[in-house]
Amino acid sequence: MAENVLAAVRTAPSTTELREFPMPDIPADGALLKVEVAGICGTDVKMYGRPPFPDPVIMGHENVGVIARAGREFTARKGLVEGDRVFVEHYVGCFRCAWCHAGEYRHCELTDWRTNPEARRYGYTSAENPYHLWGGFAQYLYLPWNAVTHRVPDGVSPELAGLVTPLSNGIEWALVTAGVGYASTVLIQGPGQQGLSQVVACKQAGASRIIVTGTPRDAARLALARQLGADHTVDITEGDPLRQILDLTGGRGVDVVLDCTAGAGTAPVLLGIDALKRREGVMVVQGELAAFPDFPLKKLTEKSIALKSARGHSYRACELALEQLASGRFPLERLATHSYPLAETDRAIRAVGGEGGEDAVHVSLLPWAAA
Repeated sequence: MAENVLAAVRTAPSTTELREFPMPDIPADGALLKVEVAGICGTDVKMYGRPPFPDPVIMGHENVGVIARAGREFTARKGLVEGDRVFVEHYVGCFRCAWCHAGEYRHCELTDWRTNPEARRYGYTSAENPYHLWGGFAQYLYLPWNAVTHRVPDGVSPELAGLVTPLSNGIEWALVTAGVGYASTVLIQGPGQQGLSQVVACKQAGASRIIVTGTPRDAARLALARQLGADHTVDITEGDPLRQILDLTGGRGVDVVLDCTAGAGTAPVLLGIDALKRREGVMVVQGELAAFPDFPLKKLTEKSIALKSARGHSYRACELALEQLASGRFPLERLATHSYPLAETDRAIRAVGGEGGEDAVHVSLLPWAAA
């Protein structure tokens, strides 16, 4: 094993440098992952352009790889051995607090970089912290005793396993948060990797009518949404989108709205409130807007709408995502549209953000690929 580890480090807004870090000594309760695939999502685009703190960071929070070295206690605790392929969640909880004991380690304070400077979360933690390798945009990733790992089923390639994060979010937000189930009618706004994952989750759950909205630039993605199980797609620039949605539901409206848009302002939320059924509809939002002028709270309460936040995923959602990938029921490999070597990290992140004229859905960084 080499003495140094090559990593792409965010050193300033929209700036990446390739740096070498010393290969860490692994404690008895730790391990080292040889990273095969690190997925990139819209959150990475935002964190890259507007870093929340100035420290150097190895980004990458959707990580798949092979256990390269493992301490005895780590092996006993995890039931993993060197050579096992795993998906690593980005949360690194304390496993002592009430949230962790409830299995909701995604809410643990130790994972929250917004409020805790000592937080540990892959792709968000300063590379100046001990062991340095806290992100997947590197050849190796450090795994402490409290890293959350999932064994990748045989037959699922590293590139396909790289889709676990968006797919598990889709399962969590649609099935658990929104309660989508048999005969549900669902409006999914935005056909990016997250919206397309929601289509799969809703179809698997038995939704009777799935409507996906987009714009003319999303033509190929809307076509993919139909291949994945969407019943209808709506171009919001052609006519009145609300009228189209109501016509598709016989004037009733939908049971659930899943807002998977990015940079679309307040319009999707306003449309979602109007498109929901007369009473007791559910809307799940990611909440990227810092403020919402003239929010129609009265209409929300008159329709008894439950407004819920999309926030991460659970252990069970990741396991279900891996089972879904292994089943081959849906052509999920079509979501994996682009891959780049470590030297092209900047280009890869920008591709997810829509720069360079590349219509990327899900982008993978391959740390061992030749430039």
